[in-house]
Amino acid sequence: MGHLARLFEEAGTPTVVVGIGAFRDRLASLSLPRVLVTPHPMGRPLGPPGNVQRQRETLLAALALLETANHNGTVTTLPAAYRPGVK
Repeated sequence: MGHLARLFEEAGTPTVVVGIGAFRDRLASLSLPRVLVTPHPMGRPLGPPGNVQRQRETLLAALALLETANHNGTVTTLPAAYRPGVK
């Protein structure tokens, strides 16, 4: 994923990598342009299945990072906890 993000960035397309907290240190070490770390479990980086509100919040946070990141290697954490029962 890091290689693809760098290729897109070199071509002029900004990127945000969305990853889970378990891989925070690894994602930070890849020197990616922008990373959004979520509290979600593996296989669900955008949120619980069927939880459209949480998935939307995650995507909006990723898009906001495109506007707010002011340097390469910005790593931001999505603050809310993972709650699979909430829709």
